[in-house]
Amino acid sequence: AMTSFFAATTGILQNDLKRVIAYSTCSQLGYMIFACGISNYSVSVFHLMNHAFFKALPFLSAGSVIHAMSDEQDMRKMGGLASLLPFTYAMMLIGSLSLIGFPFCTGFYSKDVILELAYTKYTISGNFAFWLGSVSVFFTSYYSFRLLFLTFLAPTNSFKRDILRCHDAPILMAIPIS
Repeated sequence: AMTSFFAATTGILQNDLKRVIAYSTCSQLGYMIFACGISNYSVSVFHLMNHAFFKALPFLSAGSVIHAMSDEQDMRKMGGLASLLPFTYAMMLIGSLSLIGFPFCTGFYSKDVILELAYTKYTISGNFAFWLGSVSVFFTSYYSFRLLFLTFLAPTNSFKRDILRCHDAPILMAIPIS
C-alpha cells in the first residue's frame, strides 16, 4: 500500500502527460504488491491482467494527443482538445474511469477486491493498508481527472499554430486505441 500511496502522490505533482500515466502504473503495481502483502496472490495476478488492458487505453490515447500536439507533452500547454480530438477524448475518458475504479469498469473489479480483502484482515496492519489503499484510490481519481481537465477541458494554453494543426488520430492509430 505504501508503494501505491507514494506513486499516487508523485503522480499528483507531475505536469508531463506521459509521466502522470507512468506514475499511475507504479501506483497500480503498488496495488499488486499490496495484494501479495495480504497473501492474496491470485488477486494480484487478476489485477495485473486487468491493469494490462485498462492501462493500454490511456497510454495509447496519450500518444495520440502528443502526436496531434506536435510532440508537446506538458499538460499546462494544452487544453480545449475535447472538441478537436473527440475520439481520443472519449477513449481517454473510458481509460481514466477504469483506472479510478468506476463501477462496472475493469479496474473496479480488481481494485475493489484488493481493498475488500484488506478490510477483512482484522489486524492493525490490514486496517492501515486498507486506509492507505483507499487514500491512494482518491489520489488516483484526482490525478486522472486533473489529466482529463488540463488536457481536454480547460481553456487552451497552446500556440495557435499547434491548435490549427491539431487533428484526431488517423485510422492506423485509431484502430489500436479502439
